[in-house]
Amino acid sequence: MQDELLTIGRFARLCRLSVKQLRHYDEVGLLAPVRVDASSGYRYYAPEQARDALTIALLREMDLPLAVIAQALTAEPESRAQILRAERDRLAERISRDQARLEMLERLAEGGLAGYEVTMSREPERWLAVVRAVCAPAEIGERVEECVGRLLPVLGRAGIAWEPPLWGLYPLDLEERMEIAVGAQTPQGEGTPGLEFEMLPGGLVAETVHAGSYAQLPLAYNALFAAVHERGLRPHAPVREAYLVGPAEAPQEELMTRLIIPVQESMA
Repeated sequence: MQDELLTIGRFARLCRLSVKQLRHYDEVGLLAPVRVDASSGYRYYAPEQARDALTIALLREMDLPLAVIAQALTAEPESRAQILRAERDRLAERISRDQARLEMLERLAEGGLAGYEVTMSREPERWLAVVRAVCAPAEIGERVEECVGRLLPVLGRAGIAWEPPLWGLYPLDLEERMEIAVGAQTPQGEGTPGLEFEMLPGGLVAETVHAGSYAQLPLAYNALFAAVHERGLRPHAPVREAYLVGPAEAPQEELMTRLIIPVQESMA
């Protein structure tokens, strides 16, 4: 039988892996040799293990975690397909985030933060009908869309008139799990199932307008918070976004969002 087996060096060359990688895969239980010599510790592999080894090399080249590769190797074909599709979706999401970062870097290179005019104004008191969600920062876009999908049908069924634009309410700090809300300005109301009514107090605010995709909103927030702190002001929650031109009205590059931060003069 030993004559039919391959030494670790020959097997590594056959499968386009290094000896160090094969030893590591053995240690973590991903790909064990079929035989280990008790006296010398030499590892031997069977030719039929080449398919698994080549698959490991291919998936590692795609940066799949070893734990995911181990699941894929031992899974039935249908489950394996689900595992790989889940990794595909995660990769697509990462590519989308990286594309947004590239666009922000290009925008910074072209105009920097000076392209945002930050102004001080007084915001009136507003009553909003709101729905809420809890999410991570990376989930904000998805949860806002879900909140809009919950809010508008309830307003319609209840016959509640509302005044555009829609509003987004956010905490000052983007924590791992945070509460957000989407609201529509309405007359004060009570007793509508599925809705809360919240009063946004009026007062002094710092604001700016962002033109473009929501993925580039961090640029506007950077300029806005910088201006707030440079002027010695203290920001207060909730941070407000007014969606002047939304996705249903224009392509991403033509979206218009008003960003508002309630402020007060810092106490020395």
